[in-house]
Amino acid sequence: MKTLKNIPYTVSMELVRGIVQSIARKGHAPEPFLLQAGIAPQLLEQPGARVSSDQYIALMWRVISALNDEALGLFSRPLKRGSLELIARVASAEQTVEGALERMCEVHNLLQDDVEVSLLVSAGEAAISVRSLSNRPAANFLYEYLLRILWRIASWLMGGGLKVRQFDFAFAQPDYVRDYGEAFPAPMRFGQAVAAFWFEAGLLRRVCRRDESALRSFVASWPAAAVIPARAGNGVATLVHAHLQQSRPLWAGLEATAAALHMSSPTLQRKLSAAGTSFQAIKDGLRRDIAISRLGTSTVSFATLAADLGFADAAAFQRAFKGWTGSPPGLYRARAV
Repeated sequence: MKTLKNIPYTVSMELVRGIVQSIARKGHAPEPFLLQAGIAPQLLEQPGARVSSDQYIALMWRVISALNDEALGLFSRPLKRGSLELIARVASAEQTVEGALERMCEVHNLLQDDVEVSLLVSAGEAAISVRSLSNRPAANFLYEYLLRILWRIASWLMGGGLKVRQFDFAFAQPDYVRDYGEAFPAPMRFGQAVAAFWFEAGLLRRVCRRDESALRSFVASWPAAAVIPARAGNGVATLVHAHLQQSRPLWAGLEATAAALHMSSPTLQRKLSAAGTSFQAIKDGLRRDIAISRLGTSTVSFATLAADLGFADAAAFQRAFKGWTGSPPGLYRARAV
């Protein structure tokens, strides 16, 4: 079976718009950044549009490099390159996870003036919270970005695989909430006083063991680590993803997939339903993500792509793609500068 990292992943255009709006406030035209990352600028105007994780990571890298700012222009002063490594390095010197998370918050607060990051503990649960220090409402993307960054650092400090019980957001539920996908894989609450991610407080008692080699590997994973979801390797939806990816270009059906996973079709359907998805939704999501990735990085014809994705012809593929994203596939062709 293919490894999990080979499963394609796409990112909501809302998260791209967050970066675009941030750099525009700093006086930078976004179009060159988008084109260099292989993202067609016209997709910014398309509801439901998505980009591949590779495109999103490329966009982040170009913004970080141009602005010398690992916060992508979100703060009043830049979080200069190396800041996230400094936070991880200082925090990992602590003996316990609790001490490490407290130090993570302290260092982050020293490096910028716009938000206060804190460790909260209450009734058997703990949280890393983000509170804006401005009198003006902060952009949604500031919270969306910081929660992902801090979650990844906290997860690494704990040895990886931190399961979040709940995400809180300090803004009203947006109309694009369904586009979050796997970016925030836990129940979400909106309109909260602070943004936060909650987890089991007992994890704070763990010993923090992170050496220089682990730190170098972690730093090398940025910014991809803040984008690609940490999929559970034995989750039923992930196993279906992986099996469908492996079965290409034949595209296994429900019965064949269930048999490969050593269960009946009704059992697989029931487990997927309990996980909040379905076989068809996973299959369509995978085909959508593959199509978006290939459209943005190659000149593959619609006919070839249709055949690779299991469609009878190019017209059938184009209809399905517009149903998935709200836009025709031709809009996903970026033009290099």
